[in-house]
Amino acid sequence: MRWATLYVRSRQLPAASAALLSVTVGMWFLGRDSWDVLMVVLTLASAIAVAAIGLSGQDADLDRTAALPWPVRRFAHLLLIGLAAGAAVLGVQKLGTSVVDMSIIVRDAAGLAGLAGLAATVAGGRHGWTLPLTWCALSPLVPNDGTTGSRIAAWLLQPPDSVAATWTGVIVAVTGAVAYTGWGGRR
Repeated sequence: MRWATLYVRSRQLPAASAALLSVTVGMWFLGRDSWDVLMVVLTLASAIAVAAIGLSGQDADLDRTAALPWPVRRFAHLLLIGLAAGAAVLGVQKLGTSVVDMSIIVRDAAGLAGLAGLAATVAGGRHGWTLPLTWCALSPLVPNDGTTGSRIAAWLLQPPDSVAATWTGVIVAVTGAVAYTGWGGRR
C-alpha cells in the first residue's frame, strides 16, 4: 500500500470530506434565506471542525517515528482543510441570491484552520474542533463598540476592509500552521 493511501485512511479523510460537504450543504440549506456573514462563519467553523478531528493519527508514537517527513504532510493536511471548507462555502453560496465577499471567506477559513491546528497541537487531533467552534460561538457576543479590541475579538464577523480583523486572521492562521506543522497533534 502506498503512503498516501495509508495517510488518508489513518486520518479518516474520506469520512471528514463527506462530513465537511454535508455540514456545508446542510448549513446553507438552513440559512439560505438569511445567508450573511454570521451564517458563513457558522458554516466555515462547522466544516473545519468536522474535518479537524483527523489532524492526528491513531498512534502518536508511530507518527513520530515514521521514516517519512511529517511536517510537509501536516501542513498540506491543514491547508487542505481550510481550502476545502472555503471552496465548499463559495460553492454553495452560488446557489443563493445573497453573496458574502470572498475575502471574508478566505480570511475566516484560513484563521479557523489555524485555530484547528493550534487546538490539535495543544490538546490533540480529536480536539481540533474546540478552538474554531469556541471562537465562532463567542464572536457574536462581543460588543460592536468600534474599538480595536472588539475588532480583534470578533474578527470573524468584521467587514473585509478591517485591518485588525485581517491581521488577526493572518496571525492565527500562521501561528496554528507553524505549531501544527512543527509539532503535530498532541498525544
